[in-house]
Amino acid sequence: MPPAYWDPLPTARALAAADARFPVFQGRWADRNWRNVPGPFYGADTDCMMMGRLEAPHHIAYDGEREFVFRQPVTAEETGAFVHGAGLELYTAYACDGDDHWTVESVRDWWADRGRVREWAVTIGAEWAAYDPESPYSGHYREAAQGHRDFVAYIDDGGLEAYLRGYLFWLEHLFEPGPGQALPVL
Repeated sequence: MPPAYWDPLPTARALAAADARFPVFQGRWADRNWRNVPGPFYGADTDCMMMGRLEAPHHIAYDGEREFVFRQPVTAEETGAFVHGAGLELYTAYACDGDDHWTVESVRDWWADRGRVREWAVTIGAEWAAYDPESPYSGHYREAAQGHRDFVAYIDDGGLEAYLRGYLFWLEHLFEPGPGQALPVL
């Protein structure tokens, strides 16, 4: 069984340092996209060349103008995919300092307002899935719509709630919860 929370930052920093061709993590909290799920990583003022999903389809989604993190990585392999996906973003406006900004209260507020991001994802996902089939970009938009459907499923199936409970523990204690430790409620 995977841990309730795993800190991806040491892995991400090592990967970013090992491949200086793609400077990542230069985004600013003040510019973050409201759709980002709470966690250490977030998309800020990204360019939305819609490239991040090529490497990290289970973590990055698009809003039409910006890329954002809809699922935080929870393993070294996922972190590697995420870092490479973030590195494809032209303006390197992803960041990894979310732990410095999220609080227990702000995570709970985001969770309480999750219906807003869910409604947005359902709407744009349907629009992009129906993108003009004659367009040469149709396949790209349809694939991007899959990210929106994945985001909705993550909200609905309990995966995001379980992740956020582990993340709340991390924010409160600054260490990963051990087996059997009680997790905070959202």
